[in-house]
Amino acid sequence: MNVLILSCNTGQGHNAAGRAVKEELERRGIACEMRDMLAMKRERSSRTASRIYVSVTTKAPKAFGCIYHVGAFISNAKIHSPVYWANALCAKNLKEYIERKGFDCVVAPHLFPAETMTYLRSHYGLRIPCFAVATDYASIPFWEETRMDVYFIPHSDLTEEFSGKGIPVERLVASGIPVSRQFQGERKTGEARKRLGCADADYVFTLMSGSMGFGHLADTVRELLKKGSSKTRIYVLGGNNETLKNRLRGDFAGDGRVEIVDYTEQAASYMDACDVLITKPGGLTTTEAAVREVPLVHSAPIPGCETANVQFFSARGMSVEAKDEKQAAALAWQLAECSELRVNMMEAQRREIPKNGAARICDYIQQALDG
Repeated sequence: MNVLILSCNTGQGHNAAGRAVKEELERRGIACEMRDMLAMKRERSSRTASRIYVSVTTKAPKAFGCIYHVGAFISNAKIHSPVYWANALCAKNLKEYIERKGFDCVVAPHLFPAETMTYLRSHYGLRIPCFAVATDYASIPFWEETRMDVYFIPHSDLTEEFSGKGIPVERLVASGIPVSRQFQGERKTGEARKRLGCADADYVFTLMSGSMGFGHLADTVRELLKKGSSKTRIYVLGGNNETLKNRLRGDFAGDGRVEIVDYTEQAASYMDACDVLITKPGGLTTTEAAVREVPLVHSAPIPGCETANVQFFSARGMSVEAKDEKQAAALAWQLAECSELRVNMMEAQRREIPKNGAARICDYIQQALDG
């Protein structure tokens, strides 16, 4: 078996989901390759798409929200959108690559490659199995104009929403969102705090802004510090946003309670160490936290699918939603100081979110190809 995973660099959540599936396939001894589909056409195309996405979502989130809602309004299972035709431009290169490398199936944790594969199947007669992985707790615009064999969705409660958009219910599999194995297993707070050098802290808060560094993190940190003691520790994961991280380092220079962390592959350790995680409601980070059973405050979302994510989680008791930076800090302290609130939230996460999404997806793919 030879599997191709296709993603795109518009936010790292899709890539994280793809890597989780790849990790599980390789653990089973299955040949697997992951590629950025846009880079297969032209490396500049990938960089441009990533730059535009990051710029719009971080600098003009309301505009992004408007674009999202327009997309939802025009999205139609019977009429192809401009998004579909734009991704069709990658079809010829992708077809040649698939045939040259002899892949047996394609996994798409991103809409764009699912659009391209749909075009290939319609216009080039490509017949290898194709699997889509949804990475948000909503059916985002344009999924319904794709034609994949199976759609792995985050939760069974979303089946009606996806099928209501025109995706056949028999093609929907509620697998859970795939996350890396590092987020699975028992959470070891003491070990993580020793590793990070905060074993003597009274309270530890971790703030995550996503790979692009979104949000007004400085205001949240200031509010947390107002109530914190000299032993309180705050870790701010600023992703790839160098401007944000430099500004934060300037704002909190000399305060040993605050550490600004560069892009890291050790997010699980920072989750393990904290009493409460404050994060924007990206589908992957949110799922990773729930799989790790971390008390969770959702900061203001980027309008669109993140709005749906926070609504899904807060409605089921898996997180609390903050409307602004001051409320985020207040809710975080409330959780940190009340064990009953934390326990109830972690129980809800354990009840609602599968810990083995990647394994479920790989089980299904193996069975489908072997059958």
